[in-house]
Amino acid sequence: MKRYRHYKRDKAIVLSCFGSVVEQNIYLELKRDMEEKFKDIDIFLSFSSRMVLKDLKRRGIEYKNLPQVLADIDMLGYRNIIVASINLFPTDEHELLIRTVKGFKHFSYANIRYTRAIINRTKETTLFLKELNSRVSKEGVANLYIIHGVPLLDLGGLSSVNYTKEFLETIDSRNFVFSLEGAFPFFVIKDTIKQKLKEKNISKVQIIPMLLVSGNHYIKDMVEIRDFFAKDFTSSIIPTLTKSKRFNLLELEPIRDIIFKNIEEEIVKLG
Repeated sequence: MKRYRHYKRDKAIVLSCFGSVVEQNIYLELKRDMEEKFKDIDIFLSFSSRMVLKDLKRRGIEYKNLPQVLADIDMLGYRNIIVASINLFPTDEHELLIRTVKGFKHFSYANIRYTRAIINRTKETTLFLKELNSRVSKEGVANLYIIHGVPLLDLGGLSSVNYTKEFLETIDSRNFVFSLEGAFPFFVIKDTIKQKLKEKNISKVQIIPMLLVSGNHYIKDMVEIRDFFAKDFTSSIIPTLTKSKRFNLLELEPIRDIIFKNIEEEIVKLG
């Protein structure tokens, strides 16, 4: 086939991320780590948040979304492309990634695969959540885990969110899980959580954002939640566990290991 003769480069990996206006450097560091890990494969970044893309462009920093990056890579002539899902849960952003890849396959001659989202396999998820909870827990302090949230209740990946909530609340009665928006939203159940904390005679709480990159949510939402509970408890936001100023999951080693393993699995499948 004449068109296929233009596909002369071997492999490329696209890190498909949501993006962040204030902590974009965390994604850039992930890309550098990927380049170190997969030395013979070219690494590209894409971002799905149009708000982030527009805001960065106003600042003179230009990135592209996944369809744009795939088009560029296809034009460069890569025969094998892996789209790495840098999404914590396999919900709406991950589903958009899947639809994009499947659509692109209709007119590209490249072999394009995509990875799982991060919270997907039961064993890996269980080990990660157990380790995270052990690492952040303090004597006499309740852990308030904040998930971003899921907009629709019939999304295929909702079970991974529910498992995360149920597991964390099962392993420690001081754990509470709610969301910024979507299922179990903070603004609806905050008074119920406060009452349960009082019933357990808990006097201290810490806010733990279950977000790959906390970004503006840390600055606005986590502070708002901390201040709400500060009226009745000693309330704080968990300090960073990594080199960044704010707590985030993307820099944690177990999360990086899952991402690397997902990519390695797809490389093997490329043959």
